[in-house]
Amino acid sequence: MAKSSDVLQAPQVDAVRLRGLETSIGLHLRLAQLRAYDRFFDAFQGVDLRPGEYSVLWLIHQNPGVRQGQLAERLEIKAAQMTKMIRRFEDQGHVRRVIPDEDRRAVCLFLTEAGSAFTLRHQGAFFGHDTQHHHGLSAAEVGQLIQLLTKYTTPTKGTGQ
Repeated sequence: MAKSSDVLQAPQVDAVRLRGLETSIGLHLRLAQLRAYDRFFDAFQGVDLRPGEYSVLWLIHQNPGVRQGQLAERLEIKAAQMTKMIRRFEDQGHVRRVIPDEDRRAVCLFLTEAGSAFTLRHQGAFFGHDTQHHHGLSAAEVGQLIQLLTKYTTPTKGTGQ
């Protein structure tokens, strides 16, 4: 371990060199996620909500009666985490769970009237922070970025990836 006197004699570094990480897709995805989350939390100040939670509410709004398992699979949320999130939404009065008679193992999700109002009230804040501010990207670049990210995150058939 270096002594404090060694640290004091070390040259001052003006910038951290990435040394190979500049080509890491994972690094750039993580930095982009952090920027997106910062903008989300700026737009949702005072609202106890996370980006993934709004996505779940939005998709229930768009797909009334969606099965909880299907939604968890589509958003790649672990079943236990999804159950916890849905229970929280139920406690808040935003979501109603229905177990269909034809498949007692399934859970279908619906927004309550309050949940629908909440989701629609925050729609502009959720979608607006990306659609109104392209963060230095042109509209064409935003479209290209979304297309590339969709391609990157879509599993390839037959590979399990």
